[in-house]
Amino acid sequence: MSWDLYRSFLEVLRTGSLSAASRSLGLTQPTVGRHIAMLEKTLHGKPLFTRSRTGLQPTETARELRPHAEQMAAAAGALLRAASGAAEEMQGAVRITASEIIGAEVLPQMLTEFRARQPGVVVEVSLSNQSADLLRRDADIAVRMVRPSQKALVARRVGKTVLGLHASRVYLETRGVPRSLAELQQEHALIGFDRQPSVSRGLKLPAPLSRELFAYRCDSDLGQLAAIRAGFGIGVCQYGVAASSSPPLVSVLPQEFRFELDIWIVMHEALRKTARTRLMFDHLVAGFTQYAARSAGPPR
Repeated sequence: MSWDLYRSFLEVLRTGSLSAASRSLGLTQPTVGRHIAMLEKTLHGKPLFTRSRTGLQPTETARELRPHAEQMAAAAGALLRAASGAAEEMQGAVRITASEIIGAEVLPQMLTEFRARQPGVVVEVSLSNQSADLLRRDADIAVRMVRPSQKALVARRVGKTVLGLHASRVYLETRGVPRSLAELQQEHALIGFDRQPSVSRGLKLPAPLSRELFAYRCDSDLGQLAAIRAGFGIGVCQYGVAASSSPPLVSVLPQEFRFELDIWIVMHEALRKTARTRLMFDHLVAGFTQYAARSAGPPR
């Protein structure tokens, strides 16, 4: 079956309508509809979508097909990146995956420096707190906070990033600096998760940690960081990100709460022979080694 059929299928899954999928793919709506019909025909007439007031809803068959189609999409993306430049040429694309905070707050400066030295390399960045599968070639290089367990990967641990409680200087000047975890909980506005517990679950408070504890609830790490910077309250932040904020964020109760995460730079071992990927890997190792030093936090 043609990859075009699965590409249209994935886009309809993502957008929820034929019209939106056609705009995204640069195709006509009848073409996308024909692709879906052809795919359903190859599946012995099993429907992939049902219509509802909110758009096209995937059937159980569509949900079962999704991971396989996504794997095909990853392979197609890897093929295009591999074909975008010869192995020893500094031309073509490199795809990097990282968490929201690392991708938005730390990577941009490093990639800007790399681009200045290697203008022929196109950089693709995927921000997700879910680990990409490098063996499936969802990305070429990953910045991870856990040790990779898969074989056939080149992994370099470059140090640690330390997370601590932080607030804006304006907030602390207005509300005062908490002197204990009990005072923090009782008298201050805390920023944390809504439905998905994050690293802030490591906060050792007198009472069990729950969403009711937080005055500002958000499952996005970037959303929490924005609230800290705006002066809403006190939340968890990497020391390196806090120091680079403008103005810098202020550490709160550093001896009471400290959470450490290893930093790993990872790529598929087969990409060692690709000059642009190998050079990007080395560049990120050097950059994150420096970042780890800036993000060590105060001594215990």
